[in-house]
Amino acid sequence: MTDHHLPQFHVRLPRGYLNDPNGPIDIGGRAHLYFQSRPLVDLEIPVEWGHATSEDLVHWSLHRPAIVPVPGGADSGGAWSGNTVLHDDVVRAYYSGKVDHSPFQSVLLAESSDGGTSFGPPVQVVADPAADEGITMFRDPFVWQDEDGWSMVVGAAAANQTAAVRHYRSADGVTWASAGDLVAMTRATVEGIDTGAGWECPQILTVDGTDVALMASWSHEDGPGEVIAVPLTGTLHPDRVDHGQHFYAPSVMRTGSWGAVLFGWVTEGRPLEATAQAGWSGAVSLPRRVWLTDGRLASAPHPAVESLRAGTSRPGHGATIGAQVEIVLPTPVTGVVRLRFSEAEYLDVRVDLEADTLTVDRSRASGDARADTSPAVVRAPFGPRTELPAVRVFV
Repeated sequence: MTDHHLPQFHVRLPRGYLNDPNGPIDIGGRAHLYFQSRPLVDLEIPVEWGHATSEDLVHWSLHRPAIVPVPGGADSGGAWSGNTVLHDDVVRAYYSGKVDHSPFQSVLLAESSDGGTSFGPPVQVVADPAADEGITMFRDPFVWQDEDGWSMVVGAAAANQTAAVRHYRSADGVTWASAGDLVAMTRATVEGIDTGAGWECPQILTVDGTDVALMASWSHEDGPGEVIAVPLTGTLHPDRVDHGQHFYAPSVMRTGSWGAVLFGWVTEGRPLEATAQAGWSGAVSLPRRVWLTDGRLASAPHPAVESLRAGTSRPGHGATIGAQVEIVLPTPVTGVVRLRFSEAEYLDVRVDLEADTLTVDRSRASGDARADTSPAVVRAPFGPRTELPAVRVFV
């Protein structure tokens, strides 16, 4: 029986569990994307780095995993999140390695001499936090090169509820020294955003000449929260990167043939029992371009994916696509766009100019009791870029 929930245009596994995207990189005009993966929907299996490549950000080919945990090694409990960089024709992967007895995920470096297809054994390149630092979570390195050498950031949480992006510097990308916190914030609620007791999956992106930190807010008691962006100039002000409930673990390609590109982990919003029954979970979001508007980060599907709607692209593996529609609201106007799936099932996209909100109301979208029916509410949804439509709905 066909599973009509299976995404056809997103990077995903044919079966098993996929979560965080990792280390997208342009190598000679070819995009390499790595991601957390398990061959089965079993969260006890240590994660490995799945691998996909594309010539256009649209058509992706899956490959065998690029990093597999080594029994008894520094990543025996899982090869977790990180990123990749190119250094003298060698692809370096910096990632978090977990071992079961350690309170932290250690920062590891593994290298590939075959163009990013496979990586050698990892070595630890940054010391775990000392006991007297009061750090309760430490993971997910992100590395980039600048004029003066190499920078690394690592996400952290402290016992006093302070989330931080720790900063390290290196001349060679191997030996690292602490440079303090790049940004830190005591847990608070800002315009409805819980900034988190810790930040994981930190990414540093330069947008319109401004450095912006992207982090996934997190806490020990609540787990994953929201993806937030903080420009690293002026007053620290966190903003949501995505107003939905199922976009997490940001991963950016800082530079390359397609400019700066943002990916995220997309979940189905269904309980684990339903996921296990389906035999698969998770996908990588469509690639996004980003820009700043009024000092805040905005994003939209990358122009490369427009070819999917031009009638020239076809999904792979013999897949067939059913009904499709795009609804465009050129200018803001109060009203409701209703997408009806059956007599009892429909989804409302509601614009309220007086309240200055856009709401995706899912309360009647599915007759399945396991479906997530919570709404997504966007406040002050309409930006100043007049060349963009007020609302675009894709089905």
